[in-house]
Amino acid sequence: MTTTKPPIWFWIVSVLALVWNGMGVKAYLDQAYNTETYRAMYSEEQIEIAANLPSYITAAFAIAVFGGILGSILLLLRKKLATVVFYLSLLAVVVQMGYLLINDYASSIGMTVMIIAFALFLAWFAKFSASKGYIS
Repeated sequence: MTTTKPPIWFWIVSVLALVWNGMGVKAYLDQAYNTETYRAMYSEEQIEIAANLPSYITAAFAIAVFGGILGSILLLLRKKLATVVFYLSLLAVVVQMGYLLINDYASSIGMTVMIIAFALFLAWFAKFSASKGYIS
C-alpha cells in the first residue's frame, strides 16, 4: 500500500491530539496518585466520589487516556493502527463518561461533552487519514 504525503493540517491536528491526550494522561495520573494539584481542583465530595468509583470505570479512564496518547503517537508515526487504538479509546470514553453522566457525577457537562466529541473526532480523523493514504 502506498502512502500520500499528508497536508500540514494533518500534522497540526496530530500534534493537538497529542497535547490533548497528554493532558488526559496527566489528569489520570493526578487522580491515581491523589496529587496536590488534583486535590486543589476538586471539592472533598468530588474527590470522595472519584475514590469510590467502580474499578471498571477507573480502568476505562486509563484505557481512554493511554489509548488516546498511543493513538496520537501512531498518527504522528503515520501508522494505520492509530484507527483501531482511537476506536478503543472512544469506547472507553463512552463507558466512563456515560457512567458519570448517568450517575450525575460529571463536574462539568460542557467538558464531558467536549471529551466525548474530541474522542469521536479523533477516531473519525484516523479513519479519514487512512482512507486518504496519509497513514498506512
